[in-house]
Amino acid sequence: MTRLVVVGNGMAGARLVSEVRARDRHVTVTVFGAETWQPYNRVLLSNVVAGTMTPDQVRLLDPAWYADHSVTALPGVEVTSIDRETQAVITAGGRREPYDVLVLATGSQAVVPRVPGAAGAVAFRTLDDCRTILEAAGTARRAVVVGGGLLGIEAARGLAGRGLPVTLLHLAGHLMNRQLDAEAGLVLGETLAGLGVEIRTGVVVEEILDDGVRLTGGETVEADLVVLACGVRPVTGLARDAGLEVARGIVVDDEMRTDDPSIFAIGECAEHDGTVYGLVAPAWEQAAVVADIVTGTDKTSRYRGSRMVTRLKARSVELAAMGETHLTEDDAEVVRFSHRAAGTYHKLVIRDGRLVGAILLGATSAVGNLTQLFDRGGPLPGDRAGLLFPGLSGSAVAESPVRMPDAAKVCQCNNVTKGQIRACWESGARDVEAVAAATRATTGCGGCRDVVEGVVGWLCEQEWVSA
Repeated sequence: MTRLVVVGNGMAGARLVSEVRARDRHVTVTVFGAETWQPYNRVLLSNVVAGTMTPDQVRLLDPAWYADHSVTALPGVEVTSIDRETQAVITAGGRREPYDVLVLATGSQAVVPRVPGAAGAVAFRTLDDCRTILEAAGTARRAVVVGGGLLGIEAARGLAGRGLPVTLLHLAGHLMNRQLDAEAGLVLGETLAGLGVEIRTGVVVEEILDDGVRLTGGETVEADLVVLACGVRPVTGLARDAGLEVARGIVVDDEMRTDDPSIFAIGECAEHDGTVYGLVAPAWEQAAVVADIVTGTDKTSRYRGSRMVTRLKARSVELAAMGETHLTEDDAEVVRFSHRAAGTYHKLVIRDGRLVGAILLGATSAVGNLTQLFDRGGPLPGDRAGLLFPGLSGSAVAESPVRMPDAAKVCQCNNVTKGQIRACWESGARDVEAVAAATRATTGCGGCRDVVEGVVGWLCEQEWVSA
């Protein structure tokens, strides 16, 4: 009987365990988690800060699930070393757990800038961090968030939504500079400003004080709560100490296997083909591949990389970015629509007749179809305006569930198609919650919920009409 040990019980590790159990009840599974919490959806932590969700609502698996599926779960138990010679992991308390297959799902940790006073700030990464932030926000008069990437924007918006004045500080010249071009960053900043977040870009934090943040040049931004969202780095120390190959992340092949054939790595700690993925969908795809191989369900299963779609999950801000968003007319065909007063900026980047990048800021019904076109890499229709504005006369692209092919991917995080939702509905699932329970659609970032509701609603309407 194969002994599987998983180090890391976050979104990647928890998904792997459930994928393994969906395929095989006989593999012995032990999972260690450094955090004392049961696994939770880290993507939705900004909703906890904003107060729109409780910690219980972001939980992935509860203790009863582990008992029901014969999985030994050890939350709050840190693995400190790997004995590759005897094939065992050793915990901080001295426990030795033997393995036949070891999967590292150690995730990533928050980057804390090396500035005086940083220890007095709160990182935004874990559920414990959320609780610390919310406790401080209850008595704070003003907050500063350092870092204008995804996490920083989500934290700033969440705190502002609670009525707390917030200043967002960012080193680069515009927000989300890795995913957005300068104009999109400008429009996003103006949108956030309208929601109560003061934006300061191109600034350098020199020191974190008891009463605020001092910038280079001497200016102090007042605050009694400072939140750090300065990016993350893969947790690779365990692998490096064990002598495994580590670059930016733990280096793996298409099987997600390290240079030790009995050890795999998945999620934010893994580096595949030179890329470390920081999103949930790739981690869950990797977990499925490893589950196939470990259980023998599909020994030919391989991970070929992911086409990344980034979605901002901040209340009253709709943003999706994918692919090569920084290309200009010198490099590709670019289609743009900008309406700053309405907080709208749309950009398509097209090369060889295929969508290779897109920025969609502001409400639009085009997100679903454009994501599918980007993911499939197929040829685009000639009507470029119709791509951005579905339903225009002559458009070959429409968001209506009637015109979506069954092969269209509705949930990127869980790789769920319209056809799978239809099959689930035909089997008796008549609402979004039932579809989610059967297919996992909407349980990742939640960005596909409106589309899933549309498909389910359309199917229910067709049943009523035919009746």
